[in-house]
Amino acid sequence: MAGSETVRFPNESDEYRAERAELLKAEKELRRRVEEVAARRRRLPLGGELAQNYTFEEGPRDLRAPESATKVRFSQLFEPGKDTLVVYSFMYGPQMEKPCPMCTSMLDALDAEAPHITQRVNLVVAAKSPIRRIREHARSRGWTRLRLVSTAGTTYNRDYHGEAEDGGQIPSLNVFVRRGDKIHHFYNSELLFAETPEGQDPRHVDPIWPLWNLFDFTPEGRGKDWYPKLAYGAERSAGA
Repeated sequence: MAGSETVRFPNESDEYRAERAELLKAEKELRRRVEEVAARRRRLPLGGELAQNYTFEEGPRDLRAPESATKVRFSQLFEPGKDTLVVYSFMYGPQMEKPCPMCTSMLDALDAEAPHITQRVNLVVAAKSPIRRIREHARSRGWTRLRLVSTAGTTYNRDYHGEAEDGGQIPSLNVFVRRGDKIHHFYNSELLFAETPEGQDPRHVDPIWPLWNLFDFTPEGRGKDWYPKLAYGAERSAGA
């Protein structure tokens, strides 16, 4: 593959190429650090054993099927041969009129990736609203691949930092692992709770969110005042 010294584009100036070469050095260092942090994350020892084998509610995997709810234990979220479970806490509590637009944006993309993700690990999206409300929103977004569960009536959200003391919902990503007949916590996106220097974005689950990563390639960047919405333009006017 050609190096920066040989890559050129039509009509670019020497000034552009010089600055781009310096940026490439920073990008290479960032890549090295990303790989280093990922390796360190993989080396984490097992966290605490699962607080309890929670009982969640789940609807039919086919969103077109008639509404019904079945009970599913946390341990049943692990499919045979897959000992890692990723659970995203979706901000859609029973007191919220509408689900979080930011979470929705991220899950729009994750739904499409789910068939690939689940070749290796288990993936579940959990929210505290009743399962009927969660599925209604999923249908409105065209989600067909995400496994959705309701944590209503359990302490899961509070135990694993998907809910604040005042009941506010928190966009928390947790990873659990199964070892023998025991389930352990492995990772939480705790960067959300760390102090964020002024002018920086929290970026705690950004690695799985294409939207912001794409904007980072553009001259406009992420912007300071723009955030995803549940609908835009004509859709929003129509009350979508």
